[in-house]
Amino acid sequence: MNDGIEVRLATEADAEALANLNYEFNGVLMRTDEVQESLASSTELVALGVRGGFPVGFACAQYFKSFCYGDGYGEITEMYVREKARRCGGATLIVAFLEAELRARGVRNVKILTGSRNDPAIQTYEKIGYSRDEEVVLSKKLY
Repeated sequence: MNDGIEVRLATEADAEALANLNYEFNGVLMRTDEVQESLASSTELVALGVRGGFPVGFACAQYFKSFCYGDGYGEITEMYVREKARRCGGATLIVAFLEAELRARGVRNVKILTGSRNDPAIQTYEKIGYSRDEEVVLSKKLY
């Protein structure tokens, strides 16, 4: 069940909606022109879920080829679906859309990054075939 949600790649025309969704998701306020610039200049894939013409969610994916991996490698790094659009298959549709886009770019292995305590998201990802691994991700801010 997808409750009428359609998924497509975001365009520069979606910048304001993406800025709003991103602010709801992680509290980072971005100007519309910053989002437009990012969409225009980046290889990042940004999927936008829309229901009835209204943006209800988004996800971002990165992909690259490295000598360390035989095939292209991808990561879904951000995922947000508005509360009113949850539990109706939107996240699953967005992930499936990004998987197809990544596959078309030569990616054969995808990881999804999420918080270790984000149980609802983890359950969703496991339900659609992702499995936890023992990898530890460390981060550092560079100033």
